Amino acid sequence: MRTLLAFLVGTSLLTAPAMAQSAWTGGDDQPANPLACDASVTAVPPGDYNGGEPTGAPDRKGKPLKVVDIPKLVGVGYFNSTAAGIQEAAKELGSMTVTTDGPTKANIDEQITFIDNYITSGVDGILFAANDPVAIAPVLKRALEAGINVVGYDADAEADARQWFVNQAEPNGVAKSMIDQLASEIGEEGSFAIVTSTFTTPNQARWITEMAAYAEKCHPKIKFLETVEAQEDNILSFNQAQTLINKYGDELKGILGMTSVATPAASEAVQQQNLCGKVSVVGLALPNAMKPYINNDCIKSTILWSTVDLGYAAGMAMRAVADGTLKPGDTTFKAGRLGDLQVVNQSQILLGAPKVFTKADINNFDF
Repeated sequence: MRTLLAFLVGTSLLTAPAMAQSAWTGGDDQPANPLACDASVTAVPPGDYNGGEPTGAPDRKGKPLKVVDIPKLVGVGYFNSTAAGIQEAAKELGSMTVTTDGPTKANIDEQITFIDNYITSGVDGILFAANDPVAIAPVLKRALEAGINVVGYDADAEADARQWFVNQAEPNGVAKSMIDQLASEIGEEGSFAIVTSTFTTPNQARWITEMAAYAEKCHPKIKFLETVEAQEDNILSFNQAQTLINKYGDELKGILGMTSVATPAASEAVQQQNLCGKVSVVGLALPNAMKPYINNDCIKSTILWSTVDLGYAAGMAMRAVADGTLKPGDTTFKAGRLGDLQVVNQSQILLGAPKVFTKADINNFDF
């Protein structure tokens, strides 16, 4: 199937604007909802709750909670910072202990094994960021069937496999920010490639689909070259970026980094190839990881949300779900120091719009 998609993308480049093709390697097969070209990011009304419910859960209101946090992988800056936010929430609440554990690579089979083991050992709640929305669903449903509260963040599962999902940004909002920033740096007819984690990583696949639709609508002459997988691995991300640079030469004007690992790795590749100012890197990354490249004027920007706030909101949501104060039908959620967050897409809590960090303000942030 991937081979067919790649063929369709490649052949369409010969006959039409590259972003206009229906086949989009690295995206999902769900419909897109691109924002208006001049519109600010807006949220979708919540609609009817479509999340799952734990079976026979004990009364946990106000009682101590034992929670495990299982992100896509451990040991990288992005999930270190979400874990820090979760611990901040736990400390503030004073009634929840959280252990962060998981695979050292973004491997769905290993992630499933970790979740299964914690179901067996016994916890009150599971926080997760999925490596694959479909593959992770059965084990999360087993957790719900065991009476465990389940809340996702960063990358969702199938809705009925968890209760709530803390969404860092609406996919069409991420798409608009990424493509608008890319176009501002490489021009309306520039060519670019994408470095993603895997073609099955749910949040990145959704963002890529929305980017294709938004670019077709608002930047129709911008040219897509290729999407490559890098597994959220620093060395592989660097090597993939170098391969793209060598493969496309002067045609390559920009690289979109879809992960907090790929974006600084691609920036390092651009810097080592002495292509600062010639190849732009626009992507999602922690400000601290991008400061060296932005402060030395090699890279102009990076895009993200507060990953600490994302983890904090997820921790707060877990406590509220266990207490019964976050329930189906709610349209807002009181998330501690973050105030009221909007409920969207039936069972998601929206953190907010993504932010573009530049040399003008990136040093004001420390995460």
